[in-house]
Amino acid sequence: MRPGDVLFGGGPEPVVLPVCDHYAGREAMIRKSLALQAELGPVFDVTADCEDGAEVGREREHAEMVGEMLRCADNRFDRLGVRIHDPGHHSWHTDIELVIRAAGDRLAFLTIPKVDGFEAVDRVVNAIDDVCSQNGVRREIPVQVLIETHGALREVQAIASHPRVECLAFGLMDYVSAFNGAVPASAMASPGQFEHPLVRRAKTEVSVGAHAAGKVPAHNVCVNIGEPEAAGADARRAAVEYGFTRMWSIHPSQVRPIVAALTPEPGAIQTACEILMAAQSARWGPIRHGDRLQDRASYRYWWGLLRRARAAGAAVPAEALSTLFH
Repeated sequence: MRPGDVLFGGGPEPVVLPVCDHYAGREAMIRKSLALQAELGPVFDVTADCEDGAEVGREREHAEMVGEMLRCADNRFDRLGVRIHDPGHHSWHTDIELVIRAAGDRLAFLTIPKVDGFEAVDRVVNAIDDVCSQNGVRREIPVQVLIETHGALREVQAIASHPRVECLAFGLMDYVSAFNGAVPASAMASPGQFEHPLVRRAKTEVSVGAHAAGKVPAHNVCVNIGEPEAAGADARRAAVEYGFTRMWSIHPSQVRPIVAALTPEPGAIQTACEILMAAQSARWGPIRHGDRLQDRASYRYWWGLLRRARAAGAAVPAEALSTLFH
């Protein structure tokens, strides 16, 4: 029996996604990002940005270009998503129409920014489904939601529980800006973003809300694009202190450090394989591993770690792959 079938009572397993989400706006940068994805494998997603990436007044042309990117051969893994305009912008529905009409069957996900609560998310999801129906797309396109307003943070658990939401991403700079200067600018970068109590609260609530609903929490960008390792340091701290399992990248040089920081260590992967294979042999009853008792509570921990390792492209022993992921 697969671990997930046993450990989650036949219900859905928590969502696992590639550990990095790389944002690109211009066509040249989207192509460059897809080329890097082809080199490294689908260990990170690419998000084509229709919000900040589009020139004012040329939103339609930008969305059409993104649709072409979705269809092109460079999108070899079908791990290209799209951030649309926010639900208050006049172009959000046009974004949806154009990218779904162009390649709704190849769209990895749609990201919704600046929502003010659950109702806005549900309204956009319903619009997505209507457009899919009109264009003969017979799949439910996953949705990722940016938590970057006071309203969204207030309803973060409800948003995470929406059945179409797979990921909550924390939008640090918009969240800090929503305090209208009452929170210092130092909270928008490291180390302040990990130390200011209002930002710590927000990160905690986003992570807890996502994990409680079995969804993926994604950490905000690192604005220090001159030092790629700074992104890796932020990713490690976000993972260790707040439980984030995914992080945004805004420069190609940040992708490798983020993936490395969020990939489980080889020793932990080996331990997970040993414990889970022994548990499977014991028909998922308690076992002893070294001097420690392991049971279904810890099995869920190790299975989650192993699934994330595989999504990050880490080496997993062939025997464990064939035994646990069959």
